[in-house]
Amino acid sequence: MVRNSIGVKIRMGSAIVMVALLLAHMPDRGTFAQEPAMSQSTIEQAFPTSSKCKRCHERVFEEWETSPLSRSIHSPAFRTSLDAFLSSPAGKDKGLCFRCHAPHVREFPDQAQLFIDQAKSGDPSLDGVACAQCHLIKQVDRTKQPPEPEYELENRTIYGPYKDSVQNRAHQSVELGLFQKSDLCLNCHQSVPSAAALGKANDLLGNWDKSKAVKSGKECQTCHMPEQVGESANGEKKRKVANHTFPGRIGKLRQGAAKLEVHTKIEGEKTTVAVKVQSLVPHNLPTTHPAWATVALDLDIKGKNLKTVFTDKRVYGRVYQDAKGQKTIFDFEAVKVLEDTVLKPEESRVETFTFPTPKDTKTFDVEL
Repeated sequence: MVRNSIGVKIRMGSAIVMVALLLAHMPDRGTFAQEPAMSQSTIEQAFPTSSKCKRCHERVFEEWETSPLSRSIHSPAFRTSLDAFLSSPAGKDKGLCFRCHAPHVREFPDQAQLFIDQAKSGDPSLDGVACAQCHLIKQVDRTKQPPEPEYELENRTIYGPYKDSVQNRAHQSVELGLFQKSDLCLNCHQSVPSAAALGKANDLLGNWDKSKAVKSGKECQTCHMPEQVGESANGEKKRKVANHTFPGRIGKLRQGAAKLEVHTKIEGEKTTVAVKVQSLVPHNLPTTHPAWATVALDLDIKGKNLKTVFTDKRVYGRVYQDAKGQKTIFDFEAVKVLEDTVLKPEESRVETFTFPTPKDTKTFDVEL
C-alpha cells in the first residue's frame, strides 16, 4: 500500500526579484544626464522619494514596503552580486545593475558611483524601485532589446491606470493605458546581462506572449498587481485598485505556480514514482536569475517508522559557463548556457524516480 502525500513543496532558492538589464552602454538621456556632479537631493527632485508619496498614498506605500521591489538595492543578495559584478570585466559599466534595481540611474549615468555607495552602505536612503521609478514612465520603447523606459521629468505629471483621479496640488495625474499592459514590466523582466550575447538561450520569460493566459487577455498585472478594493489616495472613496505587494516568488501566488500528479508503480523489489509537473504560469519557471533562483522538486520516500529510505530531487533552472570554462551562477559572467531545465510557459513535464521497494513494511509514504 502506498500513500501519496502532496503537501506540494516547490522550493525556491534565494533570488533577487528585479533583474539587471542587458545593455552594456546606455546613451546619456534626459535633462540632467550631462551634469556630472549632481547631489542626491537633485536626483530626488526629479524622482521624489517614496516617503513623500506616503503622505497621500499610505495604503499603496505600506503594500510596496512589504514587497521585494522595496528592497531592490537593500538586500544582501544584491550587494553580494554587485560586488562580484564590479570585480568582473563587465564591471566597468557601473550603472548596469542599477538600470533595473534603481532605474532612475538611466537619467543620471554620471552618478552611478553614488548608487553603488548607497547600495553598499547596507541601509540606502536612495530609493531603488519605488513609486517614481514606475509612475514617471511615459512610454516603453519595445523597438530596443531589451525594451527601454522613457521618463517624463519636465513637469509634475504622474502616470497611472485611473481615469477619475482626484485633482491635487502635489502633481498632475494622467491616465495611461501602458499601466495596464505587460509592456510596462518588460524593460526589467525580459532579460538579464551576460558576458556574451546568449539571445534566446538566456531568455527569461520564454514564449509568454503566445501563452493561453495572454491569449485570454491576461497581462503581468493580472497576477502580480491583482485587483482589490481600497483607496488610491488617503480619504478617497474606495474603489477597485491595484495591489502593490507585487506577489510572485514570495506569497500565495507561488503556491499556485504548478500542479503535481503522482503515480506509483511497484514491481517486486523495484518501485517507480512518476510525477507530472504542470506549470500554471504563462512564463518560464523560474524567471529572474535562473542560475541561482532555482525551483526544486523534492521526493522523500518514508518507510517503516517514517524513516526516510530514499530521497531525490529535480532542479529547474540554468547552469552557466564563464569565459574560463568554469560553472557560474552569475548571469553577467555567462558566455554559454550549459544546462537549461527551466519549465517553459504552461509546460507539462513528467519526472520519473526509481528506487528499491522499501522492505519490512506493508506501506510507505511518497512525499513531494
